[in-house]
Amino acid sequence: MISVMAAAILPVTSHVTAESGMHEKIDLERFILHETCIECHEQTGAQWENSMHNLAHEDPVYNSIAHTLRKGLKNAGEIKEAESCVKCHTPIGFVSGFPTKLSDNLSKTPEIATRGIQCDYCHCAVDITHMYNNGLVIEPGYGEDDPGTKHGPFDDCEPDYHEAEFSKMHTQSKICGTCHDVKHVVFGTPLETTYSEWEKSPYNTDDPKKRITCQGCHMFQRPGIPATGSTPRPANPGSITEDSSPRPHIFTHYFVGANTMVPSLKSDSEKVEMARQRLKHAASISIDTSKADKGKLIVKISNTGAGHSIPTGVADLRQVWLEVIVKNKKGRVEFSSGIPDKNNMLPKGTAVFRTVFADGNGNQVINIAKAKKIMEDTRIKAGQTVMREFSLGFVPGKGYSVSARLLYTGISQQVLNLTEKYKNKYMPAIEMAKASTGI
Repeated sequence: MISVMAAAILPVTSHVTAESGMHEKIDLERFILHETCIECHEQTGAQWENSMHNLAHEDPVYNSIAHTLRKGLKNAGEIKEAESCVKCHTPIGFVSGFPTKLSDNLSKTPEIATRGIQCDYCHCAVDITHMYNNGLVIEPGYGEDDPGTKHGPFDDCEPDYHEAEFSKMHTQSKICGTCHDVKHVVFGTPLETTYSEWEKSPYNTDDPKKRITCQGCHMFQRPGIPATGSTPRPANPGSITEDSSPRPHIFTHYFVGANTMVPSLKSDSEKVEMARQRLKHAASISIDTSKADKGKLIVKISNTGAGHSIPTGVADLRQVWLEVIVKNKKGRVEFSSGIPDKNNMLPKGTAVFRTVFADGNGNQVINIAKAKKIMEDTRIKAGQTVMREFSLGFVPGKGYSVSARLLYTGISQQVLNLTEKYKNKYMPAIEMAKASTGI
């Protein structure tokens, strides 16, 4: 995705309607290949390669889970939801006519549409119809020979190849929220609420000195600079192209989020480490032993760095939990919680932070296509501190030690085991925060 953009807005020809999911088709030939963009925007293109935006369509974990959850559905509303992933994961394909549903033969997806969320999709966005399920209105040019106007955060661009126009929308969280809030297409259940979480957070303030947009973290991050709410977020000075003038800040396009698994499948160690650093600067924990004489411990967890809840996204699939271990003075474990068993499953009683969905009868469902309501939401909101109390069953003596860790995996083992490809394959846990103390 390029960070330089443009002039005259042509008549709008495509947007997805809020309720029906129908859209006006755009000729695929109107879009520009990302290879064309990176001829000038080489550095930005290199950052975007192997990003979660780039890999949105070919992400093997997403594909495996999405197709697994689609199987066996008979209810029309559930099927419609399960089919709808492509609207955000393969947006150019969706608006140009193929694929329009998950069960299409994805091997026939046009090459440009396989590249996920790419330059000419975001930078030809001109408006928003609704703040969920990809409500972007886009107006691409007419192909390589007539690329049209590209829109972005600068008001003084004079590129040679295309027109450029300043877009306030590209400086706001709303452009991110159109895909990062997802509602069930039939039941209306909020399935992903990342934008809404930010909108209600302390980061969404009218004070310009305290306001941090999605871009303010995710497009400031680069190797060695996590750029979270709990770390410095220094500007990234540089030039958009090799021949353009230096600017105080060039928005980065790494878009790693918290995903370490998918970049690792591409052997992109840089993005794996960036995801780890983002996770490690999102939260903090502390241990309260004031009730130890009553056989109880309290662990406090604070969301200090994420501009949204921990976890966010499809939060019934994510797994964030507390591991607590108490050892006696000889180092023997006397109490533990949150330690996965030999099958990598969390034991009953583990303190887990997540969203739990239910069907129309109040039964928990793991398939979001069946989600008609939210049964439980124990996630940690932006800026929030929560507490979890543990009953040890004994009073720890002098010399005992306590350790606690907040751990993260992008997909729970329970969900992975539903798939053929990843059944019994373990996703490593990432340590987000840790604390230890003596008694």
